[in-house]
Amino acid sequence: MPIQNMSPVPLVILALAASLLGGCRSAPGPPHIVVVLADDLGAGDLSCLNPHARTATPHLDAVRAAGASFSDAHSPSSVCSPTRYGILTGRYCWRTRLTQGVLWIDDPLLIEPDRPTIASELRDAGYHTAFVGKWHLGLGSTGSTDWSKPLDAGPHTVGFDESVGIPSSLDIPPYCWFRNGVGDPSPTGTIGGSRHRRQDGGGFWRAGPIAEGFVHEDVLPRSIDESIAIVERHAVDRPDQPLFLELCLSAPHTPWLPQDAWRGTSGAGYYGDFVNQVDAEIGRLLAALDAAGLADDTLFVFTSDNGSHWPRADIERYGHDANLGRRGQKADIHEGGHRVPLLVRWPGVVAADSTIDEPVCLTDLYATSLAAGRVSPAASRVGGEDSIDLVPLLRDGDASALDTRPGIVHHSLDGMFAIRVGRWKLVEGLGTGGFTDPKRRDPADGEPAVQLYDLDADPRETTNLAAAHPDIVSRLQSLLDGLRAAVR
Repeated sequence: MPIQNMSPVPLVILALAASLLGGCRSAPGPPHIVVVLADDLGAGDLSCLNPHARTATPHLDAVRAAGASFSDAHSPSSVCSPTRYGILTGRYCWRTRLTQGVLWIDDPLLIEPDRPTIASELRDAGYHTAFVGKWHLGLGSTGSTDWSKPLDAGPHTVGFDESVGIPSSLDIPPYCWFRNGVGDPSPTGTIGGSRHRRQDGGGFWRAGPIAEGFVHEDVLPRSIDESIAIVERHAVDRPDQPLFLELCLSAPHTPWLPQDAWRGTSGAGYYGDFVNQVDAEIGRLLAALDAAGLADDTLFVFTSDNGSHWPRADIERYGHDANLGRRGQKADIHEGGHRVPLLVRWPGVVAADSTIDEPVCLTDLYATSLAAGRVSPAASRVGGEDSIDLVPLLRDGDASALDTRPGIVHHSLDGMFAIRVGRWKLVEGLGTGGFTDPKRRDPADGEPAVQLYDLDADPRETTNLAAAHPDIVSRLQSLLDGLRAAVR
């Protein structure tokens, strides 16, 4: 299968430069950190995690073979804006003004003024920090973005030394790129909408403003190109400085737009073909890290913002289970909405070909990144309230830090809560809280108003045990109430 958009000459030159520079910084120091966040990718989309996948992900499979996969990793929300906030701040998004749904076209920056982020903390500790790709955390401070002027809020104001990206999902206007808070170029034209592939459309997006030269199909490969350029420049210009790169892909979220070379390469239609292209694009970034001499000194993290938007009809049509047998899909409170793939490669620290079964949350990437970057707690501002340092777990299997967390809180599209403690999961309500029907429903006569599942015995969440275990319901409800009441 060909890898598209390769730039072999710069990589060869870079490899030579890296060898002359010793391939890494002159003295051992904090690792480079690269966090890649896919958009709407399910755990079952990775062929290393799903032996029955109708997709092929050899580059991500190689990351898993060289490092670890988490079998019980969760996004803090089953939709994207809240998860992006949680990763960068180490804080649940339901503690903010965004208590349900996602940000929309002109919503202002969600990250509060002066709130620390992974980027701001690592930058203050000496890292060069860069953001690429889908932002979807709001731009500007007023809620009315004026693209004719520099933006007064965005990645460039929350700790990133450089940034290039698109405002939100690739199906939400405006369709444009920004670079360091300025339109690149600004959206001055308009585009009509497009129907979903499921309705035989060209790939779903909404009508709205668009920049001259903006091409939806080019966003995924360009995001990789921009990331590779950052890696190449960093290896030459800042060989003694650690790099933090957050790359937020726009795919395989709608619109499903695999380039021609990837059409028909999977058994799961346009979506599966797009997943295959995502893997190949990640392969290009991994090759660039290697050519730059950075790969062996890099903590590389790959995950997704929520589960796949892949309903039962798609599973039956293609025989591909994007959410790996878990109930529900993106937006839902059930496991398919928020159980996500999480791969970590860190040479010399994380054991190769290992599996970590402890439940973790993507908010943990905040404390983990700061610990890996050797940011002293005394030097760090107050932040990461809902984050646990996973470095001891990654390094030697020490999970004791996880015992300090009362439970992992899950949150759906419409604001339904759940809490996970050990084998037990309490869902505060009936229904899914998301895309799958019924979204919400009232209890029948004598039926409990909540859902309780034993995930060890019933990982597909088929049997509600709330009536049989009122004591467990009461205990978990009390924990959830306490976490929400805490001022954090």
